[in-house]
Amino acid sequence: MRNYSPFDQLILNADTALRTLFGEPVVTQRPYPANDISESEFSDQERKNIACLMRINHSGEVSAQALYQGQALTSKNQQVKEKLQQAAVEENDHLDWTKKRIQELGGHTSLLNPLWYGGSFAIGAFAGAIGDKWNLGFLAETEHQVVEHLESHLNTLPGGDLRSRAILEQMKTDEAKHATTAIENGAAELPSPVKKLMAAMSKVMTGTTYYI
Repeated sequence: MRNYSPFDQLILNADTALRTLFGEPVVTQRPYPANDISESEFSDQERKNIACLMRINHSGEVSAQALYQGQALTSKNQQVKEKLQQAAVEENDHLDWTKKRIQELGGHTSLLNPLWYGGSFAIGAFAGAIGDKWNLGFLAETEHQVVEHLESHLNTLPGGDLRSRAILEQMKTDEAKHATTAIENGAAELPSPVKKLMAAMSKVMTGTTYYI
């Protein structure tokens, strides 16, 4: 993989941020998981609730992009950088899928996404700077918490919403794979207080994004 100068990296990170927040992300061309699934009938309240849940998932993917970009920027290990960048590409699919589902439901993405992106990028850059085993440990714990979060949404969705369910199930599979990859490449176990802080921050994000 090509080694970029600091200026090149700055431009690439800016491009990724703009694509994530305002444009169309580069995706792997995997098929939309809901392609062959018929839409169900929902009440107005059910449709609004599903759109809000998918908005949370979309914002989570915005944050994931920022985390990966920040982590890759400050990581010293080229192999770790490549793992993070590959995960970011796959997460772009999730961005695309969740945005599409939100649009199908007549909802909108979160107005707070620039805030989540900036904060997550800073956290990722800090994680990358303190060492690769902690960098990967942060990635693994993030993905574990995302899997738990997706499971809670799968349990919350109306039983007839098979389109959203298909999207979240594929996302859950991908996130679990990213966590496993991080562990296999030497991720350190994060201290319990750090895990609890991450969970608390996630709760704040999901609680506000549901409404805004």
